[in-house]
Amino acid sequence: MVGVLTSNLCVHYKNFVGFGSSHIRFRMKQESMYLAGTGKADITAFVKGVGMLGYGIHYNTVEGVETPLWARAVVLVDRTTGRKVCYVNCELCFITIAIKKGVLKHLERHYPEYRYDDDNLMLTAQHTHSAPGGYSYYGLYNLSVPGFVMEVYQKIVAGIVESIVKAERNLKPAKLSIATGEFAPDKEVAFQRSLRAYLRNPEVTRKFTFEERHLAVDRTMTLLRIDHEDGSEMASINWFAVHTTSLPNTNHKINADNKGYAAAFYEAYQAARGNAAYLSIFAQGAAGDVTPRFRYNPKHPFQRGKWEGKYPNDVESAKYNGNLQYEKAREIAEGQGHEPIAGEIDYEVMYVNFADVTADPKFANGRTDAQTGPAAMGLAFFKGTEIDGPGMHPAVAAVLSVVIKFVKYWEMLKARFGSPEYRKTIERKYRAHGKKEILVESNARRILGTSRIDRIPVPAWADPAVATFKYFYRKVGNLNKPWTPKILPIQLFIIGDVALAAFPFEITTIAGKRLRESLGETLRPRGVKRVILSPYANGFSGYITTYEEYQEQMYEGGHTVFGEWSLAALQTKFDILAKQMLKPKAERKIPHDAIPPDFTEEELNYFPFYKRAWYIRQELIRARRMERKGIEYNPFE
Repeated sequence: MVGVLTSNLCVHYKNFVGFGSSHIRFRMKQESMYLAGTGKADITAFVKGVGMLGYGIHYNTVEGVETPLWARAVVLVDRTTGRKVCYVNCELCFITIAIKKGVLKHLERHYPEYRYDDDNLMLTAQHTHSAPGGYSYYGLYNLSVPGFVMEVYQKIVAGIVESIVKAERNLKPAKLSIATGEFAPDKEVAFQRSLRAYLRNPEVTRKFTFEERHLAVDRTMTLLRIDHEDGSEMASINWFAVHTTSLPNTNHKINADNKGYAAAFYEAYQAARGNAAYLSIFAQGAAGDVTPRFRYNPKHPFQRGKWEGKYPNDVESAKYNGNLQYEKAREIAEGQGHEPIAGEIDYEVMYVNFADVTADPKFANGRTDAQTGPAAMGLAFFKGTEIDGPGMHPAVAAVLSVVIKFVKYWEMLKARFGSPEYRKTIERKYRAHGKKEILVESNARRILGTSRIDRIPVPAWADPAVATFKYFYRKVGNLNKPWTPKILPIQLFIIGDVALAAFPFEITTIAGKRLRESLGETLRPRGVKRVILSPYANGFSGYITTYEEYQEQMYEGGHTVFGEWSLAALQTKFDILAKQMLKPKAERKIPHDAIPPDFTEEELNYFPFYKRAWYIRQELIRARRMERKGIEYNPFE
């Protein structure tokens, strides 16, 4: 796949191969086999009052802008085969299926000569929790916004497209190299936030204490360096795992958080050296259980960040963490030990129905009955985390726990006397989700076992989340669409001996380690030496933990929506995709399970953004009072 412009550039640059003098210590003594282009565009979708995405708190709204948000794109072209890939990293919480569909549609309509498709375009996010939401087709991810916000969606799509077009228009011969570096133990950059779950893994032989939680994470940064043919620096992409949550859920200003500051610092450093076009991407790694927070901040109960008097506010804490990442990236980029990358570019994408995967026994402790189930979220997810942000009130959670146990008992009892189909459905649900206390069944559109959300026993006034759920049901509860996706993409880019694995989940440290190892083993026959994980890519549907971590049912396990064998299912499907990529492209048969459903404009407008959650709660309370007085009142018209 290569467009007219790319083809012309391949011919044009063929005669301009030089080696020039350079201070860089890792030059390849041969003609570069790649073209590379970079682009950067603004995606700061400021709509006052819109909810931010990440914390899921109704009061975490957009009231101003602290930093702009950027989409950064890198296009790589194989000069031998003409194949190309485009990697885009956005300063957003996560990518949605809606965003990727919108970008591809726009490119096809306005720039068909670039010839992008689902398989050679990878959209990723660095996971800031201080960017606006409202750009998902699926209702649950718009609950705290609340609603679908067309202005936000359009701004993000337009910015991503602009970054890709810029990258396409400045393609130049380039050389690639890769290196890694470790953060020293005294660098306060990343901390394990769910230590009890982490210690359950058999790979973890050392019983880390709470004071040692900074060692219970992957402190490795991997950096891909992209240079012009003369050795001068063009761009870099680094992957490091730490949540972009230095800012708390009380923040009201759009902010790219620690990774955004890191990228800004690096680009400013290069600009000061006369390289204003330099592009720096600080991408995310296996950050599911990794937080930047480690000290109590008395200004924000339950929030932790840099607090030593020197950094008295959360913005400075974000800059502090970002500066640590910037310094490490620069150290790796300017150091020795880079391995040159050479070899063909390859790519594939596969759509998976994660609600119905039977895991390969080699990834499921030898079990042949390890299956996923329809997406469900546990009570542990709604409780939040002690470090990155609390969720519902403990008293509400305690009541719900009792109700959940009763619902499970009642459903299992009914299943004994129900139809074989009903019995199979109920047994599979509880088998797949194991110890999870199921609160929301987002694929089945049920809460606490009922599809009549307006009748759940917890009153709207007790919790804003409950109020919003009830409002959501009154608006879209009758639509025949799941609240979260179950058909999701996984994707592989192979660039020489490096593989980039993209998936739409947040993955924990050890789960990421297992996925890298299994993928590396499968891809080794085609010369792949290094596998890099690219989470928050092309869509989103919760977390991936290990089976052992899931049993602890902390926040991450509660949001591993397809059940306790989700990691085994992800490994199974990546194994299938990777094995297809061992074959010549013409001989491959990618087994897509299905394609995501389309949402009409009418369906999106059922739940538009125009009311805040606090207003929804007040309206529900008013309706209840009116009904008691015998007055008919519908707050949702």
